[in-house]
Amino acid sequence: VGICKQEMLQKKKNAVLVDGVILNGPIMDSKAGEKFVEEACKIIMEEVIQKADDVTEKVCEWRAPETLKQILDLEMRDTGESHQKLLQLCRDVIQYSVKTNHPRFFNQLYAGIDYYSLVARFITEALNPSVYTYEVSPVFLLVEEAVIKKMIEFIGWEEGDGIFNPGGSVSNMYAMNLARYKCCPEIKEKGLSGLPRLVLFTSEECHYSMKKAASFLGIGTENVYFVKTDERGKMIPEELEKQVQRARKEGSAPFLVCATAGTTVLGAFDPLDKIADICEKHGLWFHVDASWGGSALISRKHCRLLHGIHRADSVAWNPHKMLLAGIQCCALLVKDNSGLLKKCYSANATYLFQQDKFYDVSYDTGDKSIQCSRRPDAFKFWLTWKALGTTGLEERVNRALALARYLVEEIKKREGFQLLLEPEYANVCFWYIPPSLRKMEDGPEFWQKLHQVAPIIKERMMKKGSMMLGYQPHQGKVNFFRQVVISPQVSREDMDFLLDEIELLAKDL
Repeated sequence: VGICKQEMLQKKKNAVLVDGVILNGPIMDSKAGEKFVEEACKIIMEEVIQKADDVTEKVCEWRAPETLKQILDLEMRDTGESHQKLLQLCRDVIQYSVKTNHPRFFNQLYAGIDYYSLVARFITEALNPSVYTYEVSPVFLLVEEAVIKKMIEFIGWEEGDGIFNPGGSVSNMYAMNLARYKCCPEIKEKGLSGLPRLVLFTSEECHYSMKKAASFLGIGTENVYFVKTDERGKMIPEELEKQVQRARKEGSAPFLVCATAGTTVLGAFDPLDKIADICEKHGLWFHVDASWGGSALISRKHCRLLHGIHRADSVAWNPHKMLLAGIQCCALLVKDNSGLLKKCYSANATYLFQQDKFYDVSYDTGDKSIQCSRRPDAFKFWLTWKALGTTGLEERVNRALALARYLVEEIKKREGFQLLLEPEYANVCFWYIPPSLRKMEDGPEFWQKLHQVAPIIKERMMKKGSMMLGYQPHQGKVNFFRQVVISPQVSREDMDFLLDEIELLAKDL
């Protein structure tokens, strides 16, 4: 080692050595790094992007966890791997990962590939910005401001505020904390001690993040009052009124109602106007979790699903779902434009948010966030919106819902398929009843056997790699499939394939 260092010192004129480390010049081999990026991008182009709409490709190359551990060689070692080994690892990661951009990936509330969003992600990953001050992220702060302003217009507010953050779950937590701060501003300094028992209301069909947020914020899951829903999964306003009155009689302090616009399983939209009436009557913060359903606001045909959303105090909306902005791209939008977000979350770090800068410090918006480092997620949505225009985004929503309607009509025609309910959004929920169960009497044994059907079909489709489709039990109903249409690469042929494939996979059940 000593000889090597001497040789390096001789080669570097005026070399400086500190603690045995040569400080002259960069430590990285830029040429080798550039070559690796170039070749890895070629693999991404060939194996991911160019195959994104190829239905002959598998949705996933299923391997059991222990087998996959051996294939991937996950061990980190003292010495680095070779250039070729690293490229092979890139190929392996792509091969054994789920292709969420495949036209037959129907498993979650996101799917497909948007090329403009993808390029935006390449740019931001390469630039590696953090969005908190104008001096370090001038372009991305202005982009976020422009996107938030446009989203606020679609909600129907004349003014407002907002911030992009990591997921709809975090947006709901932001809203819950903001509502609590508006109700009890002293909590920021004094904490929970001395506060009344705060209670919030949401529907039985709400996203599970509401319970998580109540737990995380110290409100407590017992103080989340779940309001009954109707047969379509919508919150019943009269039941909400009863719950609010019950909380007041108990001596609690109601402060928040969370409605859902597009529930996770059934795709239900709560009656926002009637809920807003109750919130106004009792002085409660009205939050709408439109993480899934918010994108219907872009469609002139389907925006009626969110009638009354303009009366909300805050809205969670995830463009990374129906609008394909790429995970993660989630906005919390707030009607208040008096700086409530900043008042609630600011910590006034003097090393970051100095007030004597040479530019307008109102553009240093990072103090509105609970994060310090924050990704420029709005840029993905912005570039897609610039590329497609509002009409292009609207077309995506309309086509997805039209495909869902097509699937519903096909389900009605086919023996063995049974809808849970007529959908109003892109969630199509149905059972498949295999031939052996079709003549059974409707009773406990029938439903017990049907409960086992969806998991078996799911296992078979995963191991075959033909498609991915989610299933679940729900509110006393046995396992059923939930098919979600999102990707613009999905076609009528994929809807037909889905039904044909289920019949094929279950022909012996």
